[in-house]
Amino acid sequence: MATRTTTIRTTIAESGRFADHADVDITVDELLCAYYECRKRKRNTINALKFETNLERNIMGLYRELVDGSYLPGTSVCFVVTRPKPREVWAADFRDRIVHHLLYNRISDRFHSSFISDSCACIPGRGTLYGARRLESKIRSITQNWSQSAYYLKLDMANFFVSINKNILRDLLFKKISEPWVMWLAETILFHDPRTNVTIKGSSELLKLIPPHKSLFNQPAHLGLPIGNLSSQFFANVYLDSLDQYVKHQIGARHYIRYVDDMILLHESPQWLNSAKEEIDTFSIKRLGLYLNPSKTILQPIYRGVDFVGQIIKPWRSVLRKTTLNNATSTLLAKSGEDLVQSANSYFGLLRQSSSTYFARARLARIAIGKGHCVDGKFRKIYRKKEITDGRNSVVDRNSNTRRG
Repeated sequence: MATRTTTIRTTIAESGRFADHADVDITVDELLCAYYECRKRKRNTINALKFETNLERNIMGLYRELVDGSYLPGTSVCFVVTRPKPREVWAADFRDRIVHHLLYNRISDRFHSSFISDSCACIPGRGTLYGARRLESKIRSITQNWSQSAYYLKLDMANFFVSINKNILRDLLFKKISEPWVMWLAETILFHDPRTNVTIKGSSELLKLIPPHKSLFNQPAHLGLPIGNLSSQFFANVYLDSLDQYVKHQIGARHYIRYVDDMILLHESPQWLNSAKEEIDTFSIKRLGLYLNPSKTILQPIYRGVDFVGQIIKPWRSVLRKTTLNNATSTLLAKSGEDLVQSANSYFGLLRQSSSTYFARARLARIAIGKGHCVDGKFRKIYRKKEITDGRNSVVDRNSNTRRG
């Protein structure tokens, strides 16, 4: 399909759904950009292939729906993952994910620019590696390179995603979205109830493993975001930004970091941290309708190690959480072929973020070698057969288990 630039401006008043709104302004190129971003790592899925088969017709059809205001989200897929614990995952239809990317591209920059630097997850350049390194920097600062004692307070929101109040979130979005059509699109995505049109993937019996208070199926219509969509991850950051601002500027927490709903505060005084916890709890309940999870609240000396984003940061090193390594081992033992290659390389990428992971990488490498794959000499990547024919990489031979150049 040839790339075209088409801009259609239409008075929203012509459509009954937009009587009070201004003009729509959207280009086909903008929608195509969202499509190409959406299909990354999803190109071989059934829905993506169906959409691509008639790409021009599907793009133009979606474009017309967005312009005339007739767009409505389609069928979602719900399935249950059991590791590290049972939880629901929701996947929007492929065309709906394109719309999520479209909205994200339109509004994310204006929100990201106002987020504090200590907010991580679903922000470009601020993943788990960013979070771990930033926390380690803060620990080094408050302990004077591990030479002085200090404490950390770890907090977690109870049932976070299913407790998000959509009405509160809409008001937070409205503060930075001035375009009526963009706000309509945000509300369409936000207030769509995926439970009204859903396909259960896998055994429905797995849904019984989810505690009722953690299931989106059991929440009132104004509560809860589906875990798994780009829009939900972005909306979650918008929702907790007000808490970030309160902690930094009202409580005065100098050493604070958040990854989704996991928060860490550092201070020399455990009494100050306890006081900060009470203030955070009060603010969260009154302003956001969220409650801290008492079973996941931790107040400990820093020298014992700080567990954050899958790593445990200790003096002069960081190690992978044991449960993460055990889950990785179980996952790879259960996989084979291309699935094993993808999963193993994903775990190797996670392991490279820690400073003390050689033996953990060797443990996963042995599983891959035992299943007939090749691993590079430093246990950092699994290679497919076609990737090692040029002889440029040092690999562990899948038959002899010896390194060759």
